Amino acid sequence: MRTFGWSIGVTVVVLTWAFYWGGPEVFVIVAILAVLEISLSFDNAVVNATILERMNDWWQRLFLTVGILIAVFGMRLVFPLAIVAVTAGLSPVEVVDLAINNPDAYAAELTAAHPAIAAFGGMFLFMIFLDFMLEKREHSWLTWIEKPFARLGGVEAISVIIALTGLLLASWGLAGEESSTVLVAGMTGVILYLLVNGLAGFFEQSAGFEEDEMVGIAGNTPSPTAPGSSTRDLVRLGGRAAFFLFIYLELLDASFSFDGVIGAFAISNQIFVIAAGLGIGAMYVRSMTVFLVRKGTLAEYVFLEHGAHYAIGALAVLLFFSIKYEIPEVVTGLIGVGFIALAFISSVMLNRRNRQQRLPPYPLPSNFASQ
Repeated sequence: MRTFGWSIGVTVVVLTWAFYWGGPEVFVIVAILAVLEISLSFDNAVVNATILERMNDWWQRLFLTVGILIAVFGMRLVFPLAIVAVTAGLSPVEVVDLAINNPDAYAAELTAAHPAIAAFGGMFLFMIFLDFMLEKREHSWLTWIEKPFARLGGVEAISVIIALTGLLLASWGLAGEESSTVLVAGMTGVILYLLVNGLAGFFEQSAGFEEDEMVGIAGNTPSPTAPGSSTRDLVRLGGRAAFFLFIYLELLDASFSFDGVIGAFAISNQIFVIAAGLGIGAMYVRSMTVFLVRKGTLAEYVFLEHGAHYAIGALAVLLFFSIKYEIPEVVTGLIGVGFIALAFISSVMLNRRNRQQRLPPYPLPSNFASQ
């Protein structure tokens, strides 16, 4: 209850509002949107946890309070309005009026902006995936993929080279008339990722951490709850370094939520109903993130982080294909859940093998020698 109490309370309040505002129909729609957001965003929670465990308690609380306001009102209500305002050349007042009084036209404008949204979010997520794959790590899950990537990691700026090559191919093969828009949006995603990642690393170094521990936002920093962690590993970030990690978390949430916001219009075209349903889901994703950190789940199930990053890579690729092809939200969600489930099973099997190897030899009977 300490972790999920706020989420449960907000769920009750929002569903009560939905029932009184729009009756049983709106109540059901909000509930469906919330369930979809929760079930399809577990990979987001796992990746968030790998970052959040590096922040001190104050910033973790800020992630649950101010962070959730940004996630619900910023990313799922205000940001879509801002996108339509920019792409359609409308003033903020005109966009709000369009969203409230002509939701079908608003949905059409938001859908028209999808190539730029997909390119930005896809490149941001793809950079996260690449930086994870290009790091050498203690445990490898799919070795036949991860070992070649780890060897490539020794090439300077290889993640940017791979990402921009993918962006060029996507703009050429998938974007058509939107190729210039896709190129600009995708490059903006890369630049923003490099900026936030670089600033976070810089301020971590300023906080007194050693150079060889600075592996970037997506790096393999030891978990504070991992067995055998040293006192140094238990030091968690605050100040400016934690601030940029916080910014990164919000950008990551935005990249995950872009496609969900657009897909939600298939269920409802009312922006406040969509924000309510997705907002409930965002609350539970935040709570799941904190739960994973407090329980030390990532330290116990070491392949969960791998599965989450594979899900991020798959989502990035699907976002690019969605520029040209319609990909149902449930497909991207099931792929993410599939990677997480397989990673969890692999972690359980690894833990079982490790326990068996640590078991002492079976004791012989005391009268074995005389027999």
